Amino acid sequence: MAPPSGTQTITSTSDQQKSVPIVTVESFYNLHAEKLQMKLEGPRVGFHRKIREPTINRPGLALSGFYTYFAEKRVQVLGAAEHSYLKSLTPKVRARRFRALCTRKIPCLVMSRGFHLAPELLAVTEEAEIAVFRTPMITMKFINAATIALEVDFSPTVTEFGSMVDILGIGVLIRGQSGIGKSECVLGLIERGHSLVADDVTRITSLEGRELMATAPELTRNHMEVRGIGIINVANIFGIGSIRIEKRLDLVVTLKDWHELEEVDRIGLDQESYEILGLQVPHVTIPVKPGRDIARLIEVAAMDQKLKGLGQNSAVEFNTKLLNLMEPRST
Repeated sequence: MAPPSGTQTITSTSDQQKSVPIVTVESFYNLHAEKLQMKLEGPRVGFHRKIREPTINRPGLALSGFYTYFAEKRVQVLGAAEHSYLKSLTPKVRARRFRALCTRKIPCLVMSRGFHLAPELLAVTEEAEIAVFRTPMITMKFINAATIALEVDFSPTVTEFGSMVDILGIGVLIRGQSGIGKSECVLGLIERGHSLVADDVTRITSLEGRELMATAPELTRNHMEVRGIGIINVANIFGIGSIRIEKRLDLVVTLKDWHELEEVDRIGLDQESYEILGLQVPHVTIPVKPGRDIARLIEVAAMDQKLKGLGQNSAVEFNTKLLNLMEPRST
């Protein structure tokens, strides 16, 4: 998406480390077993297999012997229809059809509605090293929930070197060179009642190409590094309300030394944007020099962005008033 007229796009590659997600049966099960009510049926095999598409397939046509356009890259779900069809076949035909399914490179099988896989068919999956799970959820509810979970798992992710704060519902990523004062700003914002999402390293995920969600790496979550003090646990010091697990990214703030800026925007008519994973995020640059309350300025920038989201742009309103005053009065 191209930025609107009058905006400047800033793309940083040196501060971003993009990662391509790899989803295995093991990670899918570990992350979503509780939510999807999944339990392992049979031996623990095939957990190394990769799920290569973020959606679900029902192999009804495949069990009948039709494999044209068979979606073998997806998680396979056997619902009431597939279960009834398998029961209608003779034991010999059922085993042959099921063995043909298991020779494909399918990631795993899920039995919905609490159905159990027949022992002779379970032996086939064990031989083919395909994991089988069981869930009491009805088929369509499981498909919907699993698809949403897989969409998140397959979402592109980038690591941005900066701190993330929730300011009055606005997710703000604070960037800047090492030693510019990012952590001190974050501490000042937390003291004002705002919430820490991530310190120094922020993981950002694009959800369906619509919005960016930010969170902290598991190791550093809820912690901050403050030079001269060391590592602190923010939740223990400031309370549980001072942290958030994740937050949508709404604004990027870059801190720069005052002397490094050739020109400082004093009006704000030219809106900058910062590109992350192909999405444009509003961006402001705040000059840093001794005596400036940077935490307060970031807080004001977040509140101004909130007003812009509601359709109120102070710079545009001021410019309109100024132009009206400059127009010659009609006689």
